[in-house]
Amino acid sequence: MLEAECIVANSVLPARRESLRLHTSDDLSLVAELALPADVAPVATIVCVHPLPTHGGMMDSHVLRKMAWRLPALADVAVLRFNTRGTTSAAGTSEGAFDEGRGEGLDLLAAIGEVGARGLPDPWLVGWSFGTDVILRHGNVDPVVGAILLSPPLRFSTDKDLESWAASGRPLTCLVPELDDYLRPDAARERFAAIPQSEVVSVDGAKHLWVGETSVSIVLGEITARVAPAKAPLPATWSGEMTRWSDL
Repeated sequence: MLEAECIVANSVLPARRESLRLHTSDDLSLVAELALPADVAPVATIVCVHPLPTHGGMMDSHVLRKMAWRLPALADVAVLRFNTRGTTSAAGTSEGAFDEGRGEGLDLLAAIGEVGARGLPDPWLVGWSFGTDVILRHGNVDPVVGAILLSPPLRFSTDKDLESWAASGRPLTCLVPELDDYLRPDAARERFAAIPQSEVVSVDGAKHLWVGETSVSIVLGEITARVAPAKAPLPATWSGEMTRWSDL
């Protein structure tokens, strides 16, 4: 058996990774990647929605990329990432143009549809910043189990969107940095009180961009505790094959 190594910022753990294209109902083709556990069936599925593309957000934004690098191996979870319309990453550019959270709803529905078409289990939505608004506006649909929001700014969402989530009963967890640039924990608790089944988790010392391995580990741990609780807490080491991003 290989000696256990610490999981660090650029650690890439084994998974079955597939580049693919999602197709929206308004005839756009979106760049995407699906990461599946290497040797077992997934116990749950995460659909990621990235931060604001006009400010550098994309499917490779660091927390989402590390989610896809680690959770298939550590938590037996499938991770689907995609570039919303008009967004570019190393994998390519999705067709269309940025639409301030409107057309991006069709992008999210295409991703959820892909999960359903593949028969992947228990889809959870994980959004970051702008991605949280897309989820609040458009992600309250079957077969979604629930959602986890990272640094929700509530910029494009409305009270009506919050009321819809409240009526659905779907669990909603908000991970809010103590030092967030847009919506800090006390204000988030006030706004999300409209959703009785919501939970606001304040993360001490963290900022909107979740920079640093400590912040990333907290985020991935909180996600796993909800999506695949039997796999929590996540280990800090790995004894199998592990590559580094710089080596890929």
